[in-house]
Amino acid sequence: MILALSRGDVADYVSALFYVYTLILLAYIVLNLLFAFGVRPPYNRTVDAVLTFLRDVSEPYLRPFRRILPSFGGFDFSPIIAFIVLGIVSRIVVNLIRG
Repeated sequence: MILALSRGDVADYVSALFYVYTLILLAYIVLNLLFAFGVRPPYNRTVDAVLTFLRDVSEPYLRPFRRILPSFGGFDFSPIIAFIVLGIVSRIVVNLIRG
């Protein structure tokens, strides 16, 4: 059983969750960029499971930003805005928890 010792511990845990989600988004975006350049991994169940996980976790967060911001000349700016919003929300939530 994991018990938090203080509000600071809970804030550190929440901050770590935001950091992990940021890394997941980054991995998803980099892989999509590689796929756009024609790099395709050979079919493998493990690779397919990882790619499906990244898509299922990342797309619900990125989708509203893609609706708001159209792509310009084939370049999608929505992940940049998504990272900025995630960073701002992360700081606000962590600071609220710390008190």
